[in-house]
Amino acid sequence: MMAEPVTKSNTIAIIGGGIIGVCVAAYLAEAGRNVTLYDRTGICEETSSGNAAALAFSDVLPLAHKGMLRQVPKWLADPLGPLSIPPAYLPKLLPWLVRFWRAGAADKYEGGLKAQAAMMKLAETEWAALMARSATRDMLREDGSLELYESEREFEASLPGWAARDRFGIEYRHLRQHELAAFQPGLSGRLVRGTFVPGWKTVSDPKLLGKAIWRYAKEKGATFVKGDAGLVMQSKGGIVVQLRDGRTVKAGHLVLAAGAWSHLLVRQLGDRIPLETERGYNTTLPADAFDVKRQLIFSGHGFVVTPLETGLRIGGAVELGGLRRPPNYARSKAMLEKAKAFLPGLDTRGGREWMGFRPSLPDSLPVIGGARHHSNVHYAFGHGHLGLTQAAATASLIRDLLSGQAPAVDLSPFSAQRF
Repeated sequence: MMAEPVTKSNTIAIIGGGIIGVCVAAYLAEAGRNVTLYDRTGICEETSSGNAAALAFSDVLPLAHKGMLRQVPKWLADPLGPLSIPPAYLPKLLPWLVRFWRAGAADKYEGGLKAQAAMMKLAETEWAALMARSATRDMLREDGSLELYESEREFEASLPGWAARDRFGIEYRHLRQHELAAFQPGLSGRLVRGTFVPGWKTVSDPKLLGKAIWRYAKEKGATFVKGDAGLVMQSKGGIVVQLRDGRTVKAGHLVLAAGAWSHLLVRQLGDRIPLETERGYNTTLPADAFDVKRQLIFSGHGFVVTPLETGLRIGGAVELGGLRRPPNYARSKAMLEKAKAFLPGLDTRGGREWMGFRPSLPDSLPVIGGARHHSNVHYAFGHGHLGLTQAAATASLIRDLLSGQAPAVDLSPFSAQRF
């Protein structure tokens, strides 16, 4: 039998202590709201701890429009390639794949592109402001990114995507082989073209940034409770959250920001969201493994190399395999070998392997907004590869919704009801 709730009904409960939940807590605490954040592990200890550290404000193209559909057959033929689907998981995944394929249709392109571009514009503004307020500006790196290509054919296939960015004022510069060394010395001669994006930013370490933002939220009055939410339900006067250890808490409002686990709780509230889990892998090498000047992007192989304060992170790829399968670290080893081929002097010794769960929706847009049946429940999840990038923007939108203010962007493309 459910125990008597132990928190006040005027509290805003946030489920999920990743970068989205942390930023939401910071924005709501700034607004003077009574905020409690719940997470089973801690602050930015799971997926938000091991991402590629990019603030990818120029990454406006939905996944289905990045040439991914065209490359799927080739990628799937390589069990350690950029995309993997365990055969036993394919029947469960099939409905999501159908939705992903439909999201790539020409009539979906314009709406998805405009929505993502609007979100990115807001994200850049909000991150700059949040970093200033939280004194974390020194954790930002503005070195740009360098996307690299092995052939003229690969480079030419990327051109429509760059042309789409022209419409939104995104700066970039295409480079020939002889120009690459000025942006990154020591590259393999296999790389024949590149594109430099000066506005691309990274952070010194995503886990450390998340914890710093949380310290700021805590200074503003937010509190943290360690606990794994197993049940959420509406009750008289508020929302009840039952933690798996038996504790029960009550809040006037709920913000669900539980990443790849969000759809399991959403279902209990009457919404069904086609969220799938992209399992991403990386290896973080010692910082002196190679002198990398800025984030290097190898889109044809689905991985990036990022210089961090805490090491050199090599990771990416997509394994659509759900939440329960054990990690396949052969995938991180395969990326490490590819990185060594492109960076011949790379020292691959002493690395730390990691796997995380990206919460991905078929149209590459997150869910931001209210629940279908509960006016005191709001969703903030499904950002895929862009959780860190869009965290501050998402937080500002959730704050506006809970404050009764008009949001800064049209939220209809991000509605939970769009499915």
